[in-house]
Order: sequence, then structure tokens, then C-alpha cells
Amino acid sequence: MTISIAVAGKGGSGKTTVASLVIRYLMRNGSGPILAVDADPNANLGESLGLGIKETVGSIIASFNEEKINIPPGMTKEVYLEYRLNQALVESQSLDLMTMGRGEGPECYCYPNLILRKFIDALADNYAYVVMDNEAGMEHLSRRTTQNVDELLIVSNHSVKGVRTVAQIADIVAQLKLSVKRQSVIINFVPPQLDPLIKEELSRLKLTPLATVPLDEAVSKYDLELRPLLDLPDSSPAVKAVNDLMAGLLN
Repeated sequence: MTISIAVAGKGGSGKTTVASLVIRYLMRNGSGPILAVDADPNANLGESLGLGIKETVGSIIASFNEEKINIPPGMTKEVYLEYRLNQALVESQSLDLMTMGRGEGPECYCYPNLILRKFIDALADNYAYVVMDNEAGMEHLSRRTTQNVDELLIVSNHSVKGVRTVAQIADIVAQLKLSVKRQSVIINFVPPQLDPLIKEELSRLKLTPLATVPLDEAVSKYDLELRPLLDLPDSSPAVKAVNDLMAGLLN
């Protein structure tokens, strides 16, 4: 049975970092094959995982619409599109990656979102875990891109605005009645102590973080040097925090 984990949050919250460290935990603990899904049009999950991307769902759909493609005999458009999407799947040992990319036109990601969701649903049975890094903000939720999720990790950076976005995302999940089994709040990039203003805002919004992920110089260094976060050492404070989080959620 596939377990689906989605990561959401405002831009700059470090959700891609959290998604990468979740995947690192799953890989290091022999959890079975993992499908990583970069559902953010500003795709960078592949870089964080050390996986190169040649095509995206968005680029394939754009070329499919723009070119007068000669579909091979005996193939429907849907079957041919599925074949092309399979070509965009980046495969590696125990970890595969699908990247949404940008949509058909400026700020138009709706159709790629729909295709991506259908394709991921078809692929999911082949994996023990699906980890989805969603786009910044709440657009993916309002379009119902994120559905049937076992664990929704809502990430805020160490800011009052980030905490307020967490509350807004939780409200949208409730309003749309999305199929999310469990939600967990994570505060990222935390200094040695949470700022009193953030504690006050969390209290006001009745939010209790399940985990705080500390500021980690190693994460910044790996990002700067374009090194995969999967290679971070076990001694990394961010790695330890996410490992503890995932051990609590999955065990």
C-alpha cells in the first residue's frame, strides 16, 4: 500500500529542503521505492536530489499541443501522451522523479496539474511512498491538485507571515474537504529559540508545531555548491530534526 506525503507552504519556507530530507530519511531506512513529484512550476526538487531533468509534464503538454504530432498507428492521443510522460520520469536506484514544470501559457498550470495527478495516480501503486513538493502558497490546494494524502506537512519559515499561511492552508483543506488523513505543522529555519512573536501567533491561531527544523549551515553550504541534500551527513541538525519527525509519523 502506497503512502502519500505532501509538503506545502509559502514561498521561502524551505519546503523543498524538507521534502528532500523526508526522501533522504525514507531512502536511508530501506522504505522501498520512492516516487518524488515536483509539483512546483519553479522546479528545483531535482537539483536538491541530484537528479537531472530533461523534460517536464508542462513541456511535454506544450509540445503535444503545438506540434501536429503524427500519432503512431493503433495509438490514441491519451495512450501516446502517457507514453511521452513515461519518458519524462527520471529513474534512479530506489528513487524516481517526475517534474511538473510550467503550463501552457503565462501563469497557466491547470491542465498540467490535472494530467500530473492522473499520471501519478497510475504510477503510485509501483511505489512504497510518493513524496510531493507542492508549489508555493495555496494554489495547488484550491485546484485540488493535492488529494488522497496520508501526511500533509505544512511548512512555515521562522516568520509570522509564514505561520499565518500555515493557518490559511489548513483552512483550505477543511473548506474543500480534501482527503488528507493527517496534517503536521513544521517551523523551518529556526534559530536556537522560537521568537516570542511567533510563539504568540501560533498560540493565537491554535497551532502546535509537530517539529522545528533548525537553521543549518550545512544545508546552506550544500545548496550553494549545488550538492544533493541526500548526501548531508547524519550529524546535520536539519537531518536529525526531520529524521525524528518522520520516525514519529511512520512508526
